[in-house]
Amino acid sequence: MSRIRAVLLDRDGVLVEDLPDNADPGRVRPVGGAHEALALLRLHGVRTGFLTFQPGISRGRFTEADVRRVDARVEELLGPFDIRAVCPHDPVDGCHCRPPEPGLVLWAAGRICTAPADCAVIGDTGAHVEAARRAGARGILVATARAGPRDSAGDDVPDLRTVARSLVSGRTVSRPAS
Repeated sequence: MSRIRAVLLDRDGVLVEDLPDNADPGRVRPVGGAHEALALLRLHGVRTGFLTFQPGISRGRFTEADVRRVDARVEELLGPFDIRAVCPHDPVDGCHCRPPEPGLVLWAAGRICTAPADCAVIGDTGAHVEAARRAGARGILVATARAGPRDSAGDDVPDLRTVARSLVSGRTVSRPAS
């Protein structure tokens, strides 16, 4: 496996607490270990970015400007990030960027001039891992309140710190004991 040069993280649930349809930057709270994991990745020259899936835009619950304000707060608390990518579509829209489709992963990797094979995508659902696989990236599932550690066939780990340590050491992310 090639060295991981970039890590793309799902925003809600992986980087910050998952608050569905959150349009209030004041409610953004990093998940435990996010600061340390990102600092370790950046210390080792790994580029970082986040992906966010916001169907509330297409449903009229909030605007793209609302999402930009929340993203700015994420950047303020956990940045700097090399890329931010947003899917504004509803799951029924059939877009190419919503997991398990690989469009958003491919777009983000391209924007930071990194081959998908040199990227890891960290998500909290099997759909995120599948999107990574379809893009040619490495998919890693992090156990969160939303999804337990056995939601997919990808690598699964208990927390973001474990992922970061494994990626920078070049070791394979190991599955927790059953």
